[in-house]
Amino acid sequence: MRTGAPSKRQGSRSVLLGDYNERVILSTLRRLGPASKADLARRVGLTSNAAGVIARKLEDSGLVRTVGKRYGGRGQPATILELNPEGAYSVGVRIDRDLVETVLVDFRGAILHRSRLDALPEPAAAVAAVADSVKRFRKALGPSRRSRIAGIGLATPYNLGSWLAELDLPGGTLAAWDGFDAKSALAAATGLPVLLENDGSAAAVGELIYGHGREHDDFLYLFIGPAIGGGVVLGGASLSGRHANAGDVAVMPVGPSGLASGPPAPKGHLPLMARASLAALSRHLRSRGADLASLNVAEAAAADPEGFAEWRRDAADALARPVLTSVHLLDIDHVVVAGDLPPVLLDSLIAQLQEALAAAVAESRRPPTVLAGAIGHDAGAIGAASLPLHVSFSPLTGVLTGDEPRIATEGSRTLMEVA
Repeated sequence: MRTGAPSKRQGSRSVLLGDYNERVILSTLRRLGPASKADLARRVGLTSNAAGVIARKLEDSGLVRTVGKRYGGRGQPATILELNPEGAYSVGVRIDRDLVETVLVDFRGAILHRSRLDALPEPAAAVAAVADSVKRFRKALGPSRRSRIAGIGLATPYNLGSWLAELDLPGGTLAAWDGFDAKSALAAATGLPVLLENDGSAAAVGELIYGHGREHDDFLYLFIGPAIGGGVVLGGASLSGRHANAGDVAVMPVGPSGLASGPPAPKGHLPLMARASLAALSRHLRSRGADLASLNVAEAAAADPEGFAEWRRDAADALARPVLTSVHLLDIDHVVVAGDLPPVLLDSLIAQLQEALAAAVAESRRPPTVLAGAIGHDAGAIGAASLPLHVSFSPLTGVLTGDEPRIATEGSRTLMEVA
């Protein structure tokens, strides 16, 4: 056995392990909600003393706070801890084909401030608008709290200028975004670090951290916006993929639309986004006379329930086979569906999808359970904001190796079991 002072390498390893264990405790508090030190120790497999030391350090740093005592057991009452909402902040930027949305969230994912453009401007104008919002957010936090902004998460579809025919969209502004380095431009304009992620994957990370990921370790995630985005969560980990496109359901091939308003399918199939998207819904409602110059798509759908029902049936039919293929391939039981639709319309689509899955599932197999996204229509923006918090405070493998962690490689439960 070696004796004497630990080497520099050993000391560095101890620092990394301490940082990792702090992240495990933070991640556990996020999943459990208010908990005692004994609760935390049991959940993560640490001794009560070790959990207490970590909790005190986190409390001293402002990331955790005491919220009361639990009485009724033997000995001293247990101190109850929770995440301190003022412990850290993050900016989320969602750029989509029809909007730019910027939010400021606290450490528990609550939106404190937001701004929104209901159209996608040229890249330079969009960056300027976001930078102005960030400036106002910083001012609202004040000098004592603005230094706790972890960074900016930027969530956007890749290839904004592609699939314009399938989505029935004009080129122009969208084409200008292809090849534009929004990440670097936004970092230069704000002076904050920026993390970029596919919008579907970012929303899946948000659902993992703040939504159904607290209860379910495995799910396919779908977000129905102007197109359709997706993500995959397995074992409490949000998958990224070689090209950061895991869960890219939008381009999965499906059969031709059953609607007269559907686009042609010269190759005998269409990408899923051409049928299960708000662009497809807008196209169908316009074909029935909706004036989308004066109504947004949700208002037009509410004003034409029959037209919405027709699109809903076609969208559910288009979704059924890609969803069944995905859940059988991954061997998972849950699908989470979120989107820009109002809850009542989204719920009706989910019910229709559940019926379509039950009708199409193979013999001796059960269809997955379809759940409405827990974060609702804010999933895109909160998912974007979750990225800096995820990298800064979740127990990612890069923390143990000293490497730069990837955004969506490891999830809290998987690593808690290893710790």
